Amino acid sequence: MLTGKQKRHLRGLGHSLKPVLLIGKNELEEGFIKEADAALACHELVKVKVLENCLLDRHEAAEGLAEATGAEIAQVLGKTFLLYRPAEKPVIVLPVNPD
Repeated sequence: MLTGKQKRHLRGLGHSLKPVLLIGKNELEEGFIKEADAALACHELVKVKVLENCLLDRHEAAEGLAEATGAEIAQVLGKTFLLYRPAEKPVIVLPVNPD
């Protein structure tokens, strides 16, 4: 589970990203989930855009894709959302909360 500080950090990193994945009328099919899984394995932080012809709500799409890929939602803003899943050798260093 990402903390607020970690989500804020990821939002900052994701601001300049272009959408890597586009969800259209086919929604969350098996092929799309595999593509999203590969993108997360490569990039760790992925921006996804929900197109107008998608029948899913943006929150439903984000939650469904996050659950299917084992990722966490860093942000939902407008028609786009950010997904984060650490790689086997993480490149993104998340801030830690002092306990």
